[in-house]
Amino acid sequence: MNVEAVNALRGAGIPGARNIDHVAFTVPDLDAACRFFVAHLGATLLYVEGPIRRGRWMTDNLNVHSEAECTVALLRLGPTCNLELFTYDSPDHNPVGPRNSDVGGHHLAVHVDDVDVAHAYLTKVPGVTCQGTPKTIANGPISGSRWLYFTTPWGLQMELTSTPGRLPYETTVPARRYGPHPGEWADA
Repeated sequence: MNVEAVNALRGAGIPGARNIDHVAFTVPDLDAACRFFVAHLGATLLYVEGPIRRGRWMTDNLNVHSEAECTVALLRLGPTCNLELFTYDSPDHNPVGPRNSDVGGHHLAVHVDDVDVAHAYLTKVPGVTCQGTPKTIANGPISGSRWLYFTTPWGLQMELTSTPGRLPYETTVPARRYGPHPGEWADA
């Protein structure tokens, strides 16, 4: 893919857009997921709403079965992310989430100062599975970056990432990735 050619297509975007407000995931057990994010990742639970059951409104507005019922929780995760977690009871519920290689696959990445230290911490968290050990990207646009994938007790794919001060792609385009945030995660 030609980065310059794609960026030449850049439009004004959604009128009035300011930032990403939140990232949302559906989890099998809302209480357990909230406790995991608060206890082990330092999130703050802001509110829980539901159960919500509104018939056809659910299909028209959330693209789920009309008989679906959901409960939602909003957490503050670090200084720059709101995390919305849903749990559903629905006649057409699929209990198996997509893998990264599936359409709709996803993961949530957390920037850390030291991937090795964060990896050592995660190995002690019950139910967390680390995919191997930390790796260093040897070449390419983000060479020098370190990373490690892990899964939560219910199977949500997550990533630890750490980048050096300057990345190779920065010599080719004026835009920059966001991060890391200068403040402490727990001070958010």
